[in-house]
Amino acid sequence: MMDARLQIRVQRYGWDAAASHYHAGWEQQLKPAQDTLLRMADVQPGQSVIETASGSGMVTQRLANAIGPEGRVIATDLSQGMIDDLMNRMDACKVGNVTASRMPAEKLDQPDNAFDRAICALGLMYTPDPAKAVAEMARVVAPGGTVAALVWGERRNCGWADVFPIVDARVASEVCPMFFGTGAPNALIRTFEEAGLQEITEHRQSEDLCFKNKTAVIDAVLLGGPVALAVKRFEKAMWEEVCREFLASISTHQNADGSYSIPGEFVTVSGVVPV
Repeated sequence: MMDARLQIRVQRYGWDAAASHYHAGWEQQLKPAQDTLLRMADVQPGQSVIETASGSGMVTQRLANAIGPEGRVIATDLSQGMIDDLMNRMDACKVGNVTASRMPAEKLDQPDNAFDRAICALGLMYTPDPAKAVAEMARVVAPGGTVAALVWGERRNCGWADVFPIVDARVASEVCPMFFGTGAPNALIRTFEEAGLQEITEHRQSEDLCFKNKTAVIDAVLLGGPVALAVKRFEKAMWEEVCREFLASISTHQNADGSYSIPGEFVTVSGVVPV
């Protein structure tokens, strides 16, 4: 098992590498699952929210809109590249109620009971210790507040999952096999229970991840996803070989017009901090 400090470093550099492809590659595909996360988080105007593993800000901007000018969002992520991308987007949209800081989900540099909500959208899969990350989210939320997290579901229900063994056969990507662990049956519910949260609710949903062509799916999955750091190490011939093998692995999900509809499963869990 990889040392936690090394895993954090790999993830930080990996998401720095993915930053320029992530937002455009995944924005539309992830929206239905993010809709569920925001509904279950029940964010209200004027609230204070902390978001861990915020990435490029897909959920952050929606949180900022939901809380309004009287609320505040603190977005956190391991990757400075993602933080920079996020703040550039907030500045371009003139969003003034968001601040962002680089920090690990397992050690939030925030006081106890400081927020009304804590949210994590597709970040727990990458943490060395998801239970500690959820416990930290619960720690910084005031009694009666809500913690909500979204993760990918079971490997067998995610049609793009062969990207991991394809890449790992050439160079270790260090994100598999633990990637789908949080999406296993009842796994995230147990993690929320261990963090002392109550009124825990789980929602599983299946969505088709639609990509318009081969270039779009390669940009999203290989260049804008968890294996981005690994594939940067490939020479041209190996890169082309990996692309061919990955496209073959998703060929059954290609439509007649060349687009793709790839199945994906998401799990969202919410819980309440005891009063």
